[in-house]
Amino acid sequence: MTARFRTILALAIAAALLLGACGDDTAAPATAPPAAPAPAAATFPVDITTAGGSFRVATRPVRIVSLSPTATEMLFAIGAGPQVAAVDDQSNFPAEAPRTDLSGFTPNVEAIAGQRPDLVVVDRDSAGVVAALGQLAIPTAVLPAAATLDDVYAQIEQLGAATGNIGEAAALVAQMRRDIAGVVAEAPARPEPLTYFHELDDTFYSVTSKTFVGALYTSVGLRNIADGAAGAGDYPQLSPEAVIQADPDLIFLADTKCCQESAETVAARPGWSGITAVRSGHVIALDDDVASRWGPRVVDLLRQIVAAVKAVPVAVG
Repeated sequence: MTARFRTILALAIAAALLLGACGDDTAAPATAPPAAPAPAAATFPVDITTAGGSFRVATRPVRIVSLSPTATEMLFAIGAGPQVAAVDDQSNFPAEAPRTDLSGFTPNVEAIAGQRPDLVVVDRDSAGVVAALGQLAIPTAVLPAAATLDDVYAQIEQLGAATGNIGEAAALVAQMRRDIAGVVAEAPARPEPLTYFHELDDTFYSVTSKTFVGALYTSVGLRNIADGAAGAGDYPQLSPEAVIQADPDLIFLADTKCCQESAETVAARPGWSGITAVRSGHVIALDDDVASRWGPRVVDLLRQIVAAVKAVPVAVG
């Protein structure tokens, strides 16, 4: 198993646990969202509770350290980019994010404190970093992997409140709701659902429909071949033979960067050239980062999924 996949799997397990607590409501984007109320003005101090815990921000932060690539994307999307002083070594989007060698997986409290942050954002409490930073009076927001789109929206709004960008966060959420509803509506109706295989790495780990990403596929009418993997949890490892036997209509590759997989490498696998998705040219290369994060670019991921669905002719009769 690759180091990158171990990272994704750790986030995925966290998401699966959260999903069990929150319920599976990700398919909601198919319903047009209600108009958002006017956002309140930013005030400080502010107390915020996330799925990962509670924290207080005394004044509007001007030196934010983000140790979560997803949170980094959210911060810049709500206009808090100028307030971000440093991001971790995995935060590669947007390009202007001040990337450093800080790690969100093995956080170094001394190195983090050396950035003189007035707010730190993480996606997990690795090595007790929250308590350690708390002893230094540095507030820390824990925004764990989302289980539903509502979790995504909540995290964006929480960051908006924590950074004094409430209006911008509300506008982003409203735009995402509109965009997602529109994209889902573009998926063509079919007499029988198309089947798909979502590949996390080159050892054939996948996702079930109970996961955040799996629910996105469900929202546009796709059926997951990994749902039948017995006793494997929500991130099962399928055998090559199981994928061949399931004969999916679509294959989505979320391992194009980590493992250099492509339509060509998939077709070269023993027995895979006969799979419907391979024969018909419906092997879709995803951006690993977009496919593994739950920030604003989830809209881009859903657009790519729907474009792939629309490219498969609808059977007549």
